Amino acid sequence: MKAPMRLEEKVTAVRGFLRREGRLPGYEEMRVLFGCRSKNAVFRAVGRMAELGYLRKGAGGKLAPTERLRADVRLLGTVRAGFPSPAEEELVDTLSLDAFLVERPEATYLLTVSGDSMIEAGIHPGDLALVERGRAPRNGDIVVAQVDDEWTIKYYARDRSGVRLDPANRAYAPIRPTRSLTIGGVVRAVIRKY
Repeated sequence: MKAPMRLEEKVTAVRGFLRREGRLPGYEEMRVLFGCRSKNAVFRAVGRMAELGYLRKGAGGKLAPTERLRADVRLLGTVRAGFPSPAEEELVDTLSLDAFLVERPEATYLLTVSGDSMIEAGIHPGDLALVERGRAPRNGDIVVAQVDDEWTIKYYARDRSGVRLDPANRAYAPIRPTRSLTIGGVVRAVIRKY
């Protein structure tokens, strides 16, 4: 006889079904997925998943997935960037990168970076800049801006003379708009694939 599935395995099974089918499994489908004999065992598992934040129950008891269930990446803990230390791999949580990086999806877009004027800020050609529209930039924010009809990514600075856009590369000079300036958004994150 097969050993009963642990809750973590049940969550993984429901997550896989959700990815494949684009919807949550029904109770009977969960019974089969979990290898349970009765629906009571499924109701208990669903209740536990709701308590842990993987599912939520809506009107009429209808189940809906949460961001935690939709999460694609396992968060295994922390690692020091200094001297090496002993570490154990431990599942801390699962994480949806969309939910982690994007606060306002309706106001967020991605741009591919070209050029090297921001390399000292860790922004390199080919990186993806996650940009949020509608937020007023503050001094020190990295912004996407249209300056005199040209788009650029730079540090935003306001001083007595007005707005200045500063590069993060000593080979480039700060930019002051002469005709027009439009802020396209504030950079919230930069994504790089190695």
